[in-house]
Amino acid sequence: MQDAKLLVAILRGIYPHEASDHVGALIEEGFRYIEIPLNSPDWQKSIAEMVTRYGDSACIGAGTVLKVEQVDFLATIGAKLVVTPNTQPKVIRRAVDAGMWVCAGCATATEAFTALEAGAQGLKIFPSAAFGPAYISALKAVLPPEVPVLAVGGVTPDNLAEYLRAGCAGAGLGGDLYRAGQNVETTRLQARRFMAAWRS
Repeated sequence: MQDAKLLVAILRGIYPHEASDHVGALIEEGFRYIEIPLNSPDWQKSIAEMVTRYGDSACIGAGTVLKVEQVDFLATIGAKLVVTPNTQPKVIRRAVDAGMWVCAGCATATEAFTALEAGAQGLKIFPSAAFGPAYISALKAVLPPEVPVLAVGGVTPDNLAEYLRAGCAGAGLGGDLYRAGQNVETTRLQARRFMAAWRS
């Protein structure tokens, strides 16, 4: 599932009636991974509609996935991405068995290897701003080199390059890309800033 732009757009707090405009803009600007966290309003509707409309253009799914039951629902609507805030083997295994790409949240080597043993294909270091690029670089020294590691939490267009130099394959982009209630043009502008930072 990893490609040249492993930047995950996190649309926390988005409503179903506005999701299509924002997701469409992100895809137009080059994003190929879209996450709608499960603590967003009426997330079942938002994710189902985005999978139906944009599932051929992007890997669309959910974040803040905590329960096996949530994974089962996501599988029924065809979601392809599961991002967890923690390392829960049962959740990871169920999502992997359902054919989804799982990026598991972790902070330590122990958590990272627990997630990998459960089948996670990617790891997110959260909150990255609290640890910093040097910590991620040190952690990557003991991780399998083929496993993509994403920095999540506090990643901006200005510091994205630091995390990439530390060995991250990409990043999960939250508040500096999308904040609940912002207009589509702001989302598009921030998407362009992140893509420009990625290319440079």
